[in-house]
Order: sequence, then C-alpha cells, then structure tokens
Amino acid sequence: MIMRTLASIQKVNKLEPIIDAALIEKAAVLGWSVVVKKGEFKVGDLCVYIEIDSILPPKPEFSFLEKNKYRIKTVRLRGQVSQGICFPLSILPTGDYSVGQDVTEILGVTKYEPPIPAHLAGKIIGPFPSFIPKTDETRIQSCPQILPRYKNAEFYVTEKVDGTSMTVFVKDGVITVCSRTLCLAQDANNTLWQVAETLDLEKKLKDSGQKIALQGELIGEGIQKNTLRIGGQKFLIFNIYDFAAGRYLNWENVTRTVSSLDLETVPVVAETYRLPGTIDEIVSYAIKKSVVNPDSWSEGLVFRPKTETYDEDLGRLSFKVVNPEFLLHYGE
Repeated sequence: MIMRTLASIQKVNKLEPIIDAALIEKAAVLGWSVVVKKGEFKVGDLCVYIEIDSILPPKPEFSFLEKNKYRIKTVRLRGQVSQGICFPLSILPTGDYSVGQDVTEILGVTKYEPPIPAHLAGKIIGPFPSFIPKTDETRIQSCPQILPRYKNAEFYVTEKVDGTSMTVFVKDGVITVCSRTLCLAQDANNTLWQVAETLDLEKKLKDSGQKIALQGELIGEGIQKNTLRIGGQKFLIFNIYDFAAGRYLNWENVTRTVSSLDLETVPVVAETYRLPGTIDEIVSYAIKKSVVNPDSWSEGLVFRPKTETYDEDLGRLSFKVVNPEFLLHYGE
C-alpha cells in the first residue's frame, strides 16, 4: 500500500497559465494541481511538494503560513483550486535528492489531526487490533498511475460521508468498539459505545456466528461539524472484514450481510462506474452534493472493484477522491 508522505521530492510535470493572473500559474505535481509563482519552476524541475493537511514548523521561511497556523489547506486562487504547496529544493539541506524521496522528517512536517471531543475520544484500553486493517484510503492524486492501469475497469462508487471512523467486532465472546486508531473502554458517555448499544451490535454479531468486523462512519450530531446536518447519529458501514479468513468481503456480500443485520451501508453513488483515464475527470465526477442531504456537499467518493482485488502499489485496490468544494466550503 502507498503510505501517505507529507513532504516529498516530486517533478513538475506540467505548467499552465491561469486566466487573468499575471504572477501565478498552475503546476501539475503527481495528480495534484498546485498554484505556484510564475517562473519559479520549469517543466521537469524537481520541487519539494507538501500535501494538504500538513503542518509546517514555525520557521522564518514558512512565516507566510502563520495566519493559518502553518497548516496547508485546499485554497482557490484566481478561480483555480490549489491543493498542496511547492518549494524549490533550496529549502532543504544541501545534498542529492531523487523523485519520490520522503523529506517529511528533514523539514519537520507533521500531519494535521482535528481535535477529538471527549464524547468521541473515550477512555482508551489499547491500540487498534493488529488482526484488522485500519480504515484509511489513499487519495487518487497521490497514486495517479492507478487510473491508466485500470482505465475502463468496472468499479462501484460509494459516498465518503463526513464523520468519524468506527469499527466494531466480537472476539472470544467480547465486543470491542474502536475509533480509527484505538480501542475504547465501554463507557455510557462515549458516543461510539452509545450507538453500538442502541443498534444492539453485540447481539447481532454474536447471533450471526461470523467472525467479522463492521467498519463504517459514524455521522450526525456532535460529530465533526455535522456537515450533513442530520439529527441524532447514524452508523453507515463501508467495510466488513472477516478476521478469521483475513480478508474483506466483496461488496455484494457486504450489502447482504448488512441487510441481514438490519443495518445501513454508506450511500452507493454508482453500482457500475468505468474508471476514466485522467485525474481531472475523476475529480470532476466527485464534485457532488450528498446523497444523505442534497443541500450539503459530499465529502467525496470511494472507488473499489466489485470483487476484492490486489494492486501492486495499493495492496487492496481501493482509493478515495475528496470533493474540493467540500474542502473549500467547510474549511477543511
């Protein structure tokens, strides 16, 4: 699987003018569009590319980011969406650098993590279990080689709903509820546990007789900014992992199992979608309002083949496209 690298050496693949902009232009780096100073780079130049949701250290060379608390965010400049930032190699110590090289630690870049309120954080009893994969998706812009590799292949598409990750399973007769990275102690004041108990997940999983983990997004009141503006909370499932067999269920089996448990999946945007050949096409496709609430922007889309597939770069063939309008509108 491609691990997320916050700061890396990349090549400027393309430069394009921006209408009515004399001082800036659009650069293509990996699958990202980034606004840069006009003339700062030439096509083929190496640069230091830093992804969105990165926090730069408070150093003089990054002082222009102080008003944003040194966080790199999606912005729109002269009508052009820009995701990430490019620096010349001169910000690095003198040395030899190659395309793809990770320079996150060299620059002291860290990942932005939104604060977790107490009713979601809960009391921690341990790390996320090693026998179940964590819920995470690679952004397609960071692995652009995927599109030509699977061009015209049939995928299904689900909405990436804005909430907090939740995993629930029963092992050796004991129910466990996890956030994205931690196992949480049973707590009547914790929202994840409240939802697990309201949905009677312990009984449902035990009665099913299957050794599976339900993985989904918890959305609603008190979660993130509740951008979908729904009352109460919902647990919408996007993965089922068979931890006895060490594999994910195909989507057909996911929907069948979820239905048998009287639960809900995340919204399906397309039962069959043929992958386009370019990043621009797939990002444009992701600019949608939510199925859950058509008055709100969708956070994005998740793409997977109907039959679980192994990819040489990603491992599990699965990736996301975040809606740039969501990032701009909700300040993410």
